[in-house]
Amino acid sequence: MASSHSAHVAPAATRPVQAPSGFNAQARAVALGDVVLESGRTLPDVVMTYECWGELNDDASNVVLVEHALTGDSHVVGDTGDGQPTPGWWPGIIGPGAALDTDEYFVVAINVLGGCRGSTGPISLAPDGEPWGGRFPQVTVRDQVRAEAACLEALGVRRLHAVIGGSFGGMRTAEWVAGFPDRVERALVVASSGCATADQIAWGHTQVIAITSDPEFRDGDYLRHGTFPTNGLALARQIAHASYRSASEFEARFGAEPQPGEDPLEGGRFSVEGYLDHHGAKLARRFDPLAYVRLTQAMATHDIGRGRGGLDAVLEAYEGELLVAAVDSDRLFPVSASTRMVRAYGRGRLRMIHSPYGHDGFLIEADQIASLVHELVQRPLRGTPRLVRGVA
Repeated sequence: MASSHSAHVAPAATRPVQAPSGFNAQARAVALGDVVLESGRTLPDVVMTYECWGELNDDASNVVLVEHALTGDSHVVGDTGDGQPTPGWWPGIIGPGAALDTDEYFVVAINVLGGCRGSTGPISLAPDGEPWGGRFPQVTVRDQVRAEAACLEALGVRRLHAVIGGSFGGMRTAEWVAGFPDRVERALVVASSGCATADQIAWGHTQVIAITSDPEFRDGDYLRHGTFPTNGLALARQIAHASYRSASEFEARFGAEPQPGEDPLEGGRFSVEGYLDHHGAKLARRFDPLAYVRLTQAMATHDIGRGRGGLDAVLEAYEGELLVAAVDSDRLFPVSASTRMVRAYGRGRLRMIHSPYGHDGFLIEADQIASLVHELVQRPLRGTPRLVRGVA
């Protein structure tokens, strides 16, 4: 568990820089300099990358921040391309006339600190010119959000019209509300929670062990050894994916049918096993194993009430608009976690996304998500948030 130190970024250190090569060609970057983490450790030469759509207005009041999930990135919408192996994960949500209308809003998505899509993480080079690898420190959701705040400040943005995120992105959205309440006018937390549950920590723990137990992991220094823990990362993804989908969907979609051309009685796979194998191999081709470990560990330490008087005190004091939505078939982030946030906030009601797909419904049910986003960005505020000077 992290200590009570507050992550800190020196304002003078932030500046636009060339985005690291090998990633999305549309990405831009900001150098933050040295960042003191919640643990008290200093992470030097931090760079944050982001993608944006629309135009920033004169008083920088039209900014919407979209937070990606665990293995997502800043490419919220758009096709695959050079350095971008995946298409946008919320297609249709951003653009002219979309829920996040780029004729009105300046939309920003930032690659998370500790990830592997351009922002500083385990595959980034340390001051000695070698990849950080196993030396990369554990970071928390608070560290990640403070780095995002510094990145936005470098762009001249100190207040957000809205912050929106689902799953791990919803955790960071909730942390924005808790850590920077006077800068966030509205927030939408989808299929997420204000603090990690024991069940989520347990699921994450098994995934971390799957990766770190792979002989090719080499204590996180696989890049320097010329190896890659493919099997461990693929297994972690299979464990995760089983929690992302609902039992009823698995039964309806696969049942106990064999994989086409295979016989389980002769050592072949069931269809659901082939499905999980496919998704495990797919992630192993595009994601860094240690980044997966560090981000999973960050999720486990998520608690917006830690050191702040508890979740109730944090959300009850928030003066902006908070919209919370749950997926009715979600077994990883259950409806009860979202209900807990609504009760603590004390206003409004829980929005329900109806889906047979489990947790992944927050990605699949595009029309329902768009409706929630449109409701959030258009609704009037309860009051006028106070603008805080200086970087927290």
